[in-house]
Amino acid sequence: MQALSNVDSLKSFAPELILGGGVLVILLVDMIQRGSSRAVASGLTVATVVLAGIALFTTGPDSLGTEGLFGGLVARDPFGDFWKIMFLITTLVVGVMATRSKDAIDYTAGDRDAAEFYALALAVCLGMFVMASATDLLMAYLGLEMVSILSFALAGFKHRDRKSSEAALKYAIYGGVASGCMLYGMSLLYGLTGTTALAGIAASELTAHSPATLTVAVALTLAGFGYKIAVVPFHQWCPDVYEGAPTPVTAFLSVGPKAAGFALLARFFHDAVPKELFETSGSLFGSHPWPVLLGAIAVATMTLGNMVALVQNNIKRLLAYSSIAHAGYIMLGMLVVGEQGNVAMMFYLFTYLFMNLGAFGVVCALQERGVGEDLKDYHRLGFRAPVIAACMAIFMVSLTGLPPTAGFAGKFLLFAALIQEGGTLLWTIAVIGVINSAISLFYYAKVLRTMYFGYEGLPAGNDKPVTPYTQHTAIVVAMAVPTMLLGLWWSPLIDWAGRYLVFW
Repeated sequence: MQALSNVDSLKSFAPELILGGGVLVILLVDMIQRGSSRAVASGLTVATVVLAGIALFTTGPDSLGTEGLFGGLVARDPFGDFWKIMFLITTLVVGVMATRSKDAIDYTAGDRDAAEFYALALAVCLGMFVMASATDLLMAYLGLEMVSILSFALAGFKHRDRKSSEAALKYAIYGGVASGCMLYGMSLLYGLTGTTALAGIAASELTAHSPATLTVAVALTLAGFGYKIAVVPFHQWCPDVYEGAPTPVTAFLSVGPKAAGFALLARFFHDAVPKELFETSGSLFGSHPWPVLLGAIAVATMTLGNMVALVQNNIKRLLAYSSIAHAGYIMLGMLVVGEQGNVAMMFYLFTYLFMNLGAFGVVCALQERGVGEDLKDYHRLGFRAPVIAACMAIFMVSLTGLPPTAGFAGKFLLFAALIQEGGTLLWTIAVIGVINSAISLFYYAKVLRTMYFGYEGLPAGNDKPVTPYTQHTAIVVAMAVPTMLLGLWWSPLIDWAGRYLVFW
């Protein structure tokens, strides 16, 4: 475990430096041009993401090695790089999606919002990089707050829209409360162990002699992580923010910060919480609280998300509760100690990127052509926009977890990991997860029925064609292809996730 000095760390920190530099360049160009066009701002964003991706593969330790940057505050390891690739893909897709979205950029009035939008998106991506690499409580808090505060601004980017302003306000209030709880938990951990380094917390002898204090401290710290990934009981902000925020922003928040939260959560439990605290027994409730607590959160999250989604008619709110339910599924990977659980979680989140960005991409594409967000607006969409509707059908099937899509492979790996780990607790949770997947079929099938058989009460016929913009169609198709491909041939992604499961 090599910890580099500040100067020596700069080379391996190049991707983050490039993202930060891209933010400054976009704002500087906007100041010089007094309102740069969306083409310039989006072009600079794409160039920044590409350069950061090149730096990610060409810098850092060789042969999947690890380094501790800036004295060990930040790790440069394969585990972090896996998530950073996801963040770059997400930022790139959302950046292209937003170039033809009046919902995000008011380009009819001189593109005055373009530079600010793309600068905020790149800055959030930088914060997610820090979250995925943080090996110290202070850096974890810094990264999470950077992502959160900038996400507030993105959620309220339609500053003349009441729903967007309401979304930003609720997001900020919930974020402030969660941040306070997390900071108090971190202070307890520091007071208990005398260090903010994750590895130092696990190594401290005092953690074994003060189990009650450790439990309270970790539970409070989980409030910040739970808020970011939208699990029960920290999910209340999610439906209102997803509905009120611009659709490209909603797509971004549903994948990027959620993945960053799981990356940080996985690193926290891997590095800071002693492994023996995750031991399970043959009984339903073992001797340690964490499998039971995380299992209860996972069950409550997937159940609430699926049950409330059943009665939603607004497509963005439906996808919001779907996102909450999927956070519960992904949490199942945290219950399995060792490689299998982490690989299943990494695989699922990577496939979730394609199917969820694709679903919101369909919503964005239709919005730009005057189709509303209510389910009835998707009446016979299969005949009005056949390509978009077919892709939406693929995403709905994948989110349900049916073959031959990537969603089936992801859920299969998660449930198989629970079953192979064994024990009454994990088997019970696996059964509940399967039941929840069956429940989710009802509201995803409702979307399919509306697109191909019509909305109940609306007459058939008069199918006015909808022609989305070419770039929106290209994005949606580009997301649909890996959604299908990874359902038929998933072993390369599993092998890749296994190779990159290396912590500093």
